[in-house]
Amino acid sequence: MATTPVTVFAKWKVKAGNMPVVLKLLKELHAASVKEEGNLFYQVHQSRTDNNTLILTEGYTDEVSQQAHINSAHFKKLAIDQIIPLLDEREVTLTSPIEV
Repeated sequence: MATTPVTVFAKWKVKAGNMPVVLKLLKELHAASVKEEGNLFYQVHQSRTDNNTLILTEGYTDEVSQQAHINSAHFKKLAIDQIIPLLDEREVTLTSPIEV
């Protein structure tokens, strides 16, 4: 049975003055996330027009792998407990590929 890959696009607007702390925590989160079974990629991009905006793109083999990521101890400890309080805004979009 074929599985459908999941790509996550997360837009984070970091509170002024908190980018160094967020990037330090994100480095740790990235290192743990790319080791997860089912992780295809985990990329971090910074806006060219707003240095306080980060775009994360994450790929997972399927929805089960993506859910395992958000339920992982490292996601809860780093993203939920430490990074999210340092954000002004957070938008997460889950996508799957379509044929065009």
